This record gives sequence, structure tokens and C-alpha cells, in this order.
Amino acid sequence: MSQFSHIPVLLNQVLDYLDVMRKGTYMDCTLGLGGHAYEILKKNPNAKLIGFDIDEFSLLEAKKKLSLYSNRIELYHSDFRYLPDLKINFSDTRGILLDLGISSFQLDNPDRGFSYQHEGPLDMRMDLRNKVTASKVINKYSEHKLAQLFREYGEIRQAKRLAKEIVSRRKIRKIETTTQLLEIVEQVCRWRPQKGKTHPAAKVFQAIRIEVNQELNGISHFLERIVYLIPKKARIVVISFHSLEDRIIKHTFNHLARHNDIHPTLKILTKKPVVPSDEEIAINFRARSAKLRAAEKI
Repeated sequence: MSQFSHIPVLLNQVLDYLDVMRKGTYMDCTLGLGGHAYEILKKNPNAKLIGFDIDEFSLLEAKKKLSLYSNRIELYHSDFRYLPDLKINFSDTRGILLDLGISSFQLDNPDRGFSYQHEGPLDMRMDLRNKVTASKVINKYSEHKLAQLFREYGEIRQAKRLAKEIVSRRKIRKIETTTQLLEIVEQVCRWRPQKGKTHPAAKVFQAIRIEVNQELNGISHFLERIVYLIPKKARIVVISFHSLEDRIIKHTFNHLARHNDIHPTLKILTKKPVVPSDEEIAINFRARSAKLRAAEKI
């Protein structure tokens, strides 16, 4: 059993919207530590699962977790965006799951540099084969590009001032750790802890992470391609964790549901995004920003 704990977000809702008791194959496109996948396989003995993840370490942990069902799983060290290009038979696909969140396994590892709450190198790569790191973004991007990044991906009001200060500081000393960046953010944003207020570093780190991993690129294109590969009645469930992602999912689903107005390809199952209950948030605080949208191929 893995030493890493993981609580899958919106688990019951995922199982319900995927309708996991049907015989066939379910594809977990962002496997993480395998929390959702484990419950699908446990619940349905006739289910097969194909899992993908770009984080090799997460994939190894998921493989351990799913070892009991090794004869029913197939795992790939791959970005989900490449799924439509792989030689996979989609004919018995019953469900596609896309959980776009970052796992506690990644956040809590200081060496990965994802969290401002742990001192570590400015890395933030989900795929360690990626040559772009958070350090490269912070130390090489122009002031204009940094400001644009903070404004668009972090929705940070002090984007220009923060970018200017980073460029000024890095001329004196390279910014290499999460703690160095945190200090700059707190000074520029004049941070004072207040109940109910999100630390500005959370948005700054989010913006950099999105840039490093190109998280928003290709989501819409992936959904548009995958919907033509899966059979009728197959379901797509997507969990996003910030408004930028959710907006892309919403607009793509709406487009596919209205396609040509005469021949729509999707039926939307969630008029509004499904969010965690207060009880779930109390157990797993990191679930607080999750939004689930689901649709069915028609």
C-alpha cells in the first residue's frame, strides 16, 4: 500500500455521472494517485480502466494502489491531450474522466516546488521531461510577459508591480526558491493574514504553474476530438479547479451540445457545475474550489 494518502474529489458524483456499473472501459485521463480509478474498479468487477498521467511518480504510486486490479488496467505515461492519437480501441468506452486538479502528492512534496507553503526549488513541472521550469519563467521572462501571465492566469490586481519587482530583484540575485518568491509577493501585495482571504501567493503560484505546464492549452481541442471517438451513451466528466478551466469546459460542452443546431454531439447532464458539499470540504479542504461538469455522447 502506498505511503501517500489521497482523497478523490467529488467521488460519489463522479461515479454517478460516469454511470460506472456498465460493462466496458473507463478512461481516467489524469490518473493522479488513482483514487477515482480504484473506486471504479472496486465498484464494478466488469469494468476495465485505461489510465494516463504525465507525472511519472504519480503513475508509479497509482500502479501500486491499483495492483489488486492489475489484470483490468492499462497505464500510460502520457499527457491526456495525446490520447486521441494513441492506437486505442474506443468502441467499448463507457466513460472519460478528466480531473484537472493538482494532487496533494505533488503539492506536499517540497522538491516539486508547487506550493508556497513549503520551501523548495522553483520547479512546478508535472512532467519532469519538460524543459520549462518555474525558475525559467521567473528569471527569464520579460517584465511585460510576467505581468500578462499574472493578470491572465492569476487574475492578480498588482500584476504590473509584481512583475517589475521580480525583474528588479533578479538583477541582483537569481530567484531560485519558493520562499524567495513568496517574500516578494507578500511585500508587493502587502499581505496581512485575514480570515476568509486567499493568500496572493496562491494565485501567483497558480499562474506560473499554468504557464509551466501549459494547462489551458488543448483542453477544448481534446474534448472536441474525443467526443467523435467514443460511442453513443459514453459519458465525459470533467473536474476543474479555477474559473479559467471551468469557462473552457462550459463553452466547449455548450458548443458540442448545439453543434449545427441540427446534429448536436453531446447532451449536457449538469446545467450548473456540481460543487463539493460543506461536509466534503470539511474533510478535504483542497476540494473547496472543485467544479464538475458532465455530458453524454448522443
